[in-house]
Amino acid sequence: MRRALALKYAPCRGARDVRAAVAGSLKNFAMLTELEKNAIRDHYRTLADNLPNFRPRAAQREMIAAVANAFSRTLTAEGGAGQPENGEAPRREGESIVVVEGPTGVGKSLAYLLAGGIMAQTRGKRLVVSSATVALQEQLVGRDLPFVVANSGLELSFALAKGRGRYLCPYRLYQLTQNNAQQSLAGFEAPAVLWDKKPKPEDLALLHEIADRFSRREFNGDRDEWPDKIDDALWQKVSNDNHGCLKSACPNRAECPFYLARDTLDKADVVVANHDLLMVDINMGGGVILPAPENSFYCIDEAHHLPKKALNQFAAEHSWLQAVWLAEKLPQQSSKIAALCDKDELAMLADEAAEGLLEALNEWQFHLTDEPDLQDKGDGRESVWLWEDGEIPEHLQTLVSNSHICAQALLKHVCSLRDALAVARRDKEQNAAQIDRTASEFGVFVARAEQVAAVWELLAATRSDDKEAPLAKWIACRRDDKADWVFHASPISSASALANGLWRRAAGALLTSATLQSLGSFDLLLRQTGLSWLPQTTTLALQSPFDFAKQGELYLPPLAASPKNPAAHTDEIVAWLPKLVSDSEAVGTLVLFSSRKQMQEVAFRLPESYLPLLLVQGEQSKASLLAQHREALSAGRPSIIFGLDSFAEGLDLPGEACVHVIIAKLPFAMPDNPIEKTQSRWIEQRGGRPFIEITVPEASIKLIQAVGRLIRTEQDYGRITILDSRIKTQQYGRQMLACLPPFKRIG
Repeated sequence: MRRALALKYAPCRGARDVRAAVAGSLKNFAMLTELEKNAIRDHYRTLADNLPNFRPRAAQREMIAAVANAFSRTLTAEGGAGQPENGEAPRREGESIVVVEGPTGVGKSLAYLLAGGIMAQTRGKRLVVSSATVALQEQLVGRDLPFVVANSGLELSFALAKGRGRYLCPYRLYQLTQNNAQQSLAGFEAPAVLWDKKPKPEDLALLHEIADRFSRREFNGDRDEWPDKIDDALWQKVSNDNHGCLKSACPNRAECPFYLARDTLDKADVVVANHDLLMVDINMGGGVILPAPENSFYCIDEAHHLPKKALNQFAAEHSWLQAVWLAEKLPQQSSKIAALCDKDELAMLADEAAEGLLEALNEWQFHLTDEPDLQDKGDGRESVWLWEDGEIPEHLQTLVSNSHICAQALLKHVCSLRDALAVARRDKEQNAAQIDRTASEFGVFVARAEQVAAVWELLAATRSDDKEAPLAKWIACRRDDKADWVFHASPISSASALANGLWRRAAGALLTSATLQSLGSFDLLLRQTGLSWLPQTTTLALQSPFDFAKQGELYLPPLAASPKNPAAHTDEIVAWLPKLVSDSEAVGTLVLFSSRKQMQEVAFRLPESYLPLLLVQGEQSKASLLAQHREALSAGRPSIIFGLDSFAEGLDLPGEACVHVIIAKLPFAMPDNPIEKTQSRWIEQRGGRPFIEITVPEASIKLIQAVGRLIRTEQDYGRITILDSRIKTQQYGRQMLACLPPFKRIG
């Protein structure tokens, strides 16, 4: 948790009392060794000794014990602990997995870093900590882990794991700038050959500055460490992917930031990743980027994001124009490779596959141009053609099959060309520089072919029976400079992939967040993550350290209009806000909307005296908005933030920065996502009610997250106001209300 290590605690009890408190939490856990129990007690006591104002929390001790106990139950052989005798993987049923909901203020990150670090050391495992964003990763490495190491006496080495795209590629950078290039490019016109179009002088100047600072070791090649924002298109020129990377053959391998960072991962006790990178690794088979699941204890923070992060990784998409570019440009590359490697036949096969794919794409253009669902609706939104239940329309079945065959053939031959380049590079008589240049360039073709093949593999898939969940399949029409169609396919749940690819393989795992329960139950999260299939998974809901009845109020004003009537509901919000928020008291207010349109309309219609106080999300960067908010309060002026769903989570405004949170509407998701539509229809076909099973529970989590913006410390005080009558009039609303913190009810 971002605030887990903030030291705003009451005076501590004696160190002996601290050790005794922890000992009490651990005493019933028979799987823990005495060494492990003593280590946890001693390091926690050392932490208390080093921090005079530290007060151990009962919930924090409970979490430490729960993590240690779960990890102590890890299996290494079928049926129990110990070394495997026959080499078979243990059959895991969730015995070493624990799900912990820890409200703000518990100190979750300290708990899992201390317990997880000790258990990883004693059990011979690696600790993999995964957060939702790169920013939270950097907080863990830059603040939380150094804090634990410095104050607990626990010796832990740690490293930050990022995706390859966050690091520059020295080979590409030097070729673009011709700065420190270690091999000549005879026969090429440099550097213009490496650009799609003539580069801007300012872009070249920036690249030369990056190259100069990198070569002088004043810049480590991490994009996040460059002081200014680098344009995405420009950064893509100097970064690389797995396909374009020359790997061990690269002349700049020794100074490659990506490989230098990866080398540190092999030696670190704790590897700090993010959910996207974790899912990439699992999708690649696990243990490719991060430590292998079998050798890892996972601490997954902000775990409520994991199901959708996983779903994004297991989905696939490509645009029609991207695929056309691949098919049209490939012959030029294949002929170049054929000349370098003497592989004319291989190039011919690749060209034939590209021609076949191009023919299929041209036929798709014929069908998609006239498809009614893809016509411009005039509302500025993408037109979407969703294939109901993931079933291929009958008149397209042959075309889908042909597209699938062509895409697979193309990928096969493109990979063969890539392999031919790798073989040629080992021939000392060949022009290594030219081969390297071609191989690096060809990486984009391999990646694009892989992407296209993945899409058609899913689009062509059929269900074995009606009990099998369908795939969501749809085509969207983009209208930017020219019309383009995007082919999409996705599972409707990541549960199976997570259960088989991660949970059944991991030595142990903790999933934690401030909001994991929905409507008082962990059932939704367990279903979405596949943990419902592992019956021995443990769940734990910790008590908040805050006294909500004394620290906060909940106000439900009498409202005449329902959000089902958007115009009337907006009128009521406009009428109520001046009554709820003072335009003279120097305190912070956060107003959360579910609709950008409604937010903008309310902002436009507020009394003129409120306009100078408003800070509206989207009109400037988040950092700038929060800075202005704090500046206004410091100057003795009120400040009002208007925000959307993203501000309902992760916004930390303690004290006077936020004394009133106003929620305009219950945060129900709009059911227009093709994946959600396919999922809802499947639930209905099985006799379920998607609104009750999915929509309401997810809205309940979002509501709790929004309410959580109010009380961030034990000293905070404030009010929650909900401007949605359904919270009182509808049964689902009353269920959601019952799950909110026990604030004092007023009005």
